Amino acid sequence: MSELLHLSGLTITPWQQPARRLVNDVSFTLESGRTTCIVGESGSGKSLTALAVMGLLPMGLQRQAGQVMFQGRELTMSSQAELQQIRGKRIGMIFQEPMTSLNPVLNIGFQIGESLTVHLGLRGQELKTRVAALLEQVGIPAVRANSYPDELSGGQRQRVMIAMSIACEPVLLIADEPTTALDVTVQAQILQLLAELKVRMNMGMLFITHDFGVVADIADDVVVMFRGEVVEAGPVDQILVCPQHPYTRALLDCVPDAEGLKPLKPIDYAWLA
Repeated sequence: MSELLHLSGLTITPWQQPARRLVNDVSFTLESGRTTCIVGESGSGKSLTALAVMGLLPMGLQRQAGQVMFQGRELTMSSQAELQQIRGKRIGMIFQEPMTSLNPVLNIGFQIGESLTVHLGLRGQELKTRVAALLEQVGIPAVRANSYPDELSGGQRQRVMIAMSIACEPVLLIADEPTTALDVTVQAQILQLLAELKVRMNMGMLFITHDFGVVADIADDVVVMFRGEVVEAGPVDQILVCPQHPYTRALLDCVPDAEGLKPLKPIDYAWLA
C-alpha cells in the first residue's frame, strides 16, 4: 500500500469571516486500497473536507491554510484546468443527494457518458458500449440508459451516481453519505456494491457518514470530527472497541443494538465544559 491522499492542517473559513473556522487544522492520511470513514454529526465539517479535496468549496468559503496532497501532488496549488483533468478521472465523487446532483432533463446514459467523452475521448458505439457495461456493473439493465432521473427509484439513482463516479476507473472514490436517504435493504446493497468495486478496481475510498453501523461494515480507518476538528483517528477496530475521546464514546452510545434492548443515550456535551 502507498499513500494516496494526505491532508495536513486543512482550515476552511468564510471569506468575510476569516476568524470563523468551519474546518480547523484537519489532518489524516488515506492509503491506496483502504477505506477511511469520516464520521460525525451534521455540521461537523465532513462534507466541506471532501469538497476541499475536490476543489469544489461553495462560493464564499476559502481554504485558509493547509495542504491536500494527492499521489504526491499538491492539489491546492493546481489551477482549475488542472483540477478538471483530475476530477472525474483520477478522483471520483458520489454526492450526497442524487436527485439534486443528476440533471433532470438529460437521460442517465448521457450523464454517465459525459466524463468518458471528456477524459477518455469515447464517442459513438464505443461510448454506448461502455455506458451499458457501467450500468450493468452497478445492477441497472443497460436498456435504462435512455431513462431520466425521475423515472428511477432512489436506489437506482444512487447506482447511477456510482456508475458516473467510477466511469474512468479513478484511484480515489469519495462517497458523501451515499446511503442516507435509502431504506436498509437498498443501503446494504449499495454498501456491498461499493466494497466489491473497491476491491475490483483497487481504489482508495473516503466515505463520509454519521452512521457507526456503516463504519463497522466498510471502514479500515476512522476519522471522528466534531465542530470542524478531528478529535480522534485510528484503525476501525481500535475506534469501535476502545474509543479514547468522550465524543467518540458518546456517538457510539447513540447506536442501537440489534435487539433494541440497549437504552439510547443522547449526546452529553458536559465534557466540553
